[in-house]
Amino acid sequence: MIFEHIATAGGCQSYLVGCADTRAAVLIDPEISQLDRYLGLAAHNGLHIRYLIDTHTHADHFSATAELARRMSVPVVMHRESGAPFVDMRLDDGEMMALGRLRLRVLHTPGHTRDSMCLVVEDRVFTGDTLLIGATGRTDLPSGDPEALHDSLFQRLLRLDSGLKVFPAHEYKGRTHSSIGQEMAENPRLQRRDRAAFVDMMRSLNLTMPTHITEALRVNMSGGKSVAQLLAEAAARVPFMSLTELRTHIEGNSAQLLILDVREREAFEQGHIPGARLLPRGQLELRVNEELPDPTRRILAYCELGQISTFAAATLRSLGFQRALALDGGMQAWREAGFPVAAGK
Repeated sequence: MIFEHIATAGGCQSYLVGCADTRAAVLIDPEISQLDRYLGLAAHNGLHIRYLIDTHTHADHFSATAELARRMSVPVVMHRESGAPFVDMRLDDGEMMALGRLRLRVLHTPGHTRDSMCLVVEDRVFTGDTLLIGATGRTDLPSGDPEALHDSLFQRLLRLDSGLKVFPAHEYKGRTHSSIGQEMAENPRLQRRDRAAFVDMMRSLNLTMPTHITEALRVNMSGGKSVAQLLAEAAARVPFMSLTELRTHIEGNSAQLLILDVREREAFEQGHIPGARLLPRGQLELRVNEELPDPTRRILAYCELGQISTFAAATLRSLGFQRALALDGGMQAWREAGFPVAAGK
């Protein structure tokens, strides 16, 4: 077996598992910020990714399965209880996936989420958020159920061979893995073996909600894109100009550059870059023909923080303004640099 463990700064853990004979591989619980890393590791190991697996519907980060499936034409795999419409293969408890000589056996382990599953592969088990190192998955998120988690742990997962290595979907202290036996002996939550005591403990954890829970659930349940992903895609399509370069253009009274403020009128009138023209982002497509009749003009878009202007510049390029670009930064950075500000209309 070929095995790569990919950890992200936020604690997400992903796993690339491949057959040494056939070079076929699966990617388990990929996270959106690591797309290039996954592809690079697969290429480095001479692996061809055949399946993309999410062990459950993630609520605290953005899964990369839908995006990788779009790029690679590779099927997405989840448990049958998943409601995600983009899933290509839905697995039931006890079923196996063939990967060359490897076999991945599915354990349905609801509790953290209704669609949680664990995958047993040779000497290890990928536990998703059902069992963590020294903890368990929480049960207070959508479709969580502490009673189901107790049953999944004590009736299913912990009855596996005690020597099986445990590889969870999250780990925040830099540990790579544990074992079933070690967790049974040392995991504080697993010492509450009585069902009622375990359920009471889980219901009294009083954990804070994940920062991006609403957006993460939207993206992971629909296969859509996060705002950060859309912004990164827009940024990849446009060039940028620095604050100092723009100031040089303004001081030289250059007529070669049209400066476009894409904020709302109130913000523009409170203070804008000298010589800028107002065209709010929300009106861009509707007014572009009237306001910007020359598609060959070099147009620099800016906003308050630099994000909306990136979208605006990408939109302009899609509309045929191939010299559109965005300011690297925004009005806030312009002010903080002490550069000149004009007020009024």
